[in-house]
Amino acid sequence: MTVSGHPGAFDGPGKPVERRAMGVACGAHALHDGYTDLVYIMLPIWQHEFALGYAALGLMRTVFSGTLASFQIPSTFLAERLGPALVLALGTALAGFGYCVSGLSQGVPLLVAALFIAGLGASTQHPIASSLIAHVFSGRRSLKALGTYNFAGDLGKMTVPALASLMFVVLPWREAVAMLGGVGILVGVVIFVLMPRLAAVTDDTRKAGDVARGAGAPRYGFPLLLSVGMIDSATRMAFLTFLPFVLTAKGASLPTVGMALTLVFAGGAAGKLVCAFIGARIGAVATVWLTETVTALSIVCLLPLPLDAALVLLPVVGVALNGTSSVLYGSVPDLVEPAWRGRAFGIFYTGTIGAGAVSPALYGLLGDALGVPPTLMVVSAVVLFTLPLTLVLRPALLAARLT
Repeated sequence: MTVSGHPGAFDGPGKPVERRAMGVACGAHALHDGYTDLVYIMLPIWQHEFALGYAALGLMRTVFSGTLASFQIPSTFLAERLGPALVLALGTALAGFGYCVSGLSQGVPLLVAALFIAGLGASTQHPIASSLIAHVFSGRRSLKALGTYNFAGDLGKMTVPALASLMFVVLPWREAVAMLGGVGILVGVVIFVLMPRLAAVTDDTRKAGDVARGAGAPRYGFPLLLSVGMIDSATRMAFLTFLPFVLTAKGASLPTVGMALTLVFAGGAAGKLVCAFIGARIGAVATVWLTETVTALSIVCLLPLPLDAALVLLPVVGVALNGTSSVLYGSVPDLVEPAWRGRAFGIFYTGTIGAGAVSPALYGLLGDALGVPPTLMVVSAVVLFTLPLTLVLRPALLAARLT
């Protein structure tokens, strides 16, 4: 991998380039994921401000997340034409600008437009930043680096909404949200200045990469990895949807439910980092077997446990539930040639985020028919389908590393 001669770029790969790439990617991931979860904090405020019903509030969330998921693949094509640094910088600034516009909203139409703008900007981050990490860090170091990048997103999910909550104590929500949006515009400028400029990918490079990919990892490898990722994401979102109801049935109060979710998220953040390093040591397939088995068993064990014991188990559930994702994301570079990684990450994130968005509704229908405990038993059984899939995937990963 080479670095082009743009101003401020380095002559070749090395520690300075790695540090800049990691800083840019992790910073962008933290801010963008923080913006994504900031919507949850804003929903009660917007409900009161604009007299919205729950269906309208659901639409607000769907506008942001749906736009984010839908435009990830187009973002990769745009980055190929204009350059990843420019597109990621503009996307970050656009996400911040969307929140600035939301602070000016006097009605629902402008608020919906603001969320669309923010989601459009946020769609650039996952495919471009993860592709940057995969290009700069190679081999097993790529898996560890992508795990660190993944962990940074969870830090943003915790810190940005928490910062917003503190700002709301001393500032009106409009001014606070506008200030947070302004941070995104400033970070966009920083990204454009600091992001390493990698050598441009041409159509000829992609054709050569396609030939090399055929001689290395089998073509079924990436689609199979995507299938495992979609099942894992669907399981995670379904479990989080039903967990509050399981805890409430055990006698948990609303603050206790909030604390329980925090325990899961904290365990999940740690799991994304820890499981990436485990995967680098014992391999992706063995790690997925470990995390998915622990996930299934933990869900089954959680149902009969009393509340106190369930709370103790939840961080372990979080580690296993979220840890798989780092290993799966980190395996994308093993199965896709460098020239195609930007598009591959765009497809991978679109598929996994889309599966996570659809699964609560599908499992919700099952919950209405069977009840919460039987539905979670089904969730724990479905996650085990990833195990035979990873056995089929293993030869593809081995072939990629032996070539």
